[in-house]
Amino acid sequence: MRIAAKASRVCVTFAIIISFQYFFWSEIATAYPVKADKVVVIKSKRILLLMKEGEIIKAYRVVLGKQPEGPKVQSGDKKTPEGTYILDSREAKSKFHLSIHVSYPNESDVMKARKSGVSPGGEIMIHGLPNGLGGLGKLHRYYNWTNGCIAVTNDEIEEIWQMVKDGTPIEIKP
Repeated sequence: MRIAAKASRVCVTFAIIISFQYFFWSEIATAYPVKADKVVVIKSKRILLLMKEGEIIKAYRVVLGKQPEGPKVQSGDKKTPEGTYILDSREAKSKFHLSIHVSYPNESDVMKARKSGVSPGGEIMIHGLPNGLGGLGKLHRYYNWTNGCIAVTNDEIEEIWQMVKDGTPIEIKP
């Protein structure tokens, strides 16, 4: 009887140790994926690059605003901005599958808009597909459909969400 009880305790202890190691290491693996230190969007190539120490760690094909040529000048022009900004916040519950906010407009954008007597606009995001349309997947890439945002598939925004932290710089090039 004592041998069976002792064997039972050893089995339980062993199971606890194995469970702890499994959960501990899997938690570390998912909590610390490679983090990008910069995001670069090249509008003419319709590409978003995640960078780490000057090296490309991941690339995504993107969709831009309905009027992709040239920099954003004013609210409603359906252009994607050009310049250097910060990914400053994120929204898990929006009309799109995950959204990461771009700090547009910057000071220069505001000054240009003022000179023209217009509002620079705002609410520029990197986001997934509209809620309920995630099944479109890569098919959404055939048409620039956003109002100035940068769109990727839902799977891609989930990756980007994990690999980019708030405060990461983003450079949007022509």
